[in-house]
Amino acid sequence: MIRMMNLAGFDLNLLVVLDALLTEAHVGRAARKAGLSQPATSHALNRLRHLLSDPLLVRIGSRMQLTPRAAQLRDSLPDLLHQLQNTLNARPFSPESSDRTFSIQMQDHVAHLVLPPLVERLNAEAPGITLSLVAWQSPVMLAPERYQTLDFLISCADIDLPGFYRRSLFTDTEVVVFRAGRSLPRHLSRLDSFLTAKHVAVVGYGASEDPVDVWLRQEGQTRRIALRVPNYLQALQAVSQTDLVAVVPKRFVTIWMSPLSLSMTPPPINPGKYREQLFSALRTEQDPASIWMKNLIVRVTRDI
Repeated sequence: MIRMMNLAGFDLNLLVVLDALLTEAHVGRAARKAGLSQPATSHALNRLRHLLSDPLLVRIGSRMQLTPRAAQLRDSLPDLLHQLQNTLNARPFSPESSDRTFSIQMQDHVAHLVLPPLVERLNAEAPGITLSLVAWQSPVMLAPERYQTLDFLISCADIDLPGFYRRSLFTDTEVVVFRAGRSLPRHLSRLDSFLTAKHVAVVGYGASEDPVDVWLRQEGQTRRIALRVPNYLQALQAVSQTDLVAVVPKRFVTIWMSPLSLSMTPPPINPGKYREQLFSALRTEQDPASIWMKNLIVRVTRDI
């Protein structure tokens, strides 16, 4: 027979300790995260083991590992805590007095476009709100636990992410960028010259190649790559100081043309357009603060 847990005897503060234990898989680090002493955290772990009828953390060699039940709880607990906090702390949202923190993930070239006007609007309308920019990972590679830490994600990935609602923000296209003063536009308009020029490829975290090379391969073409870098700004900096060229999002190039003395021209093969999209966590769809932030991001990007 399955023993049902008696919620009447469950201390909700234990959920905070449980979240720390499952995230850290280490009693000492969990104690620091929860703001408790290590003995108090160990006592809480014993209580949780009794209440949940599961060891939760087991020692394997010198490390603690989660049981299957604990791993399941780790994936669902953040949403539960968020909903519980919203329920218990429900109060009218006021941007002027809010001290909320929102986590958001976007690529570097999008951040250069979006963050300056977004931060300016926050300073004027909601000075107590904090934006936490999360290091980029491709949406197709995000683990479930990473999803649960994000409030917003901006990406051109044309996919549906579990637990997120998406809406379009703005479109962009790719251009060829080179150091100003070089007489390249006429040559780069020819496919053979474009392919044999020395290129900078942008291969981001978790990627195996530049999306441009995927696009070219679909057209039956390959280009000559002389340098690989992890982000677009490094690509532009390399181009500005060498005879290399790069294929980079047009809106991003536009803001760096003057500071880095760059020029741009359309590639010889039509790259088409892609759309940057805002993914917002479904768990926050009824949260007034999240709704306000989502609308602010949309308003800011209308001017891009």
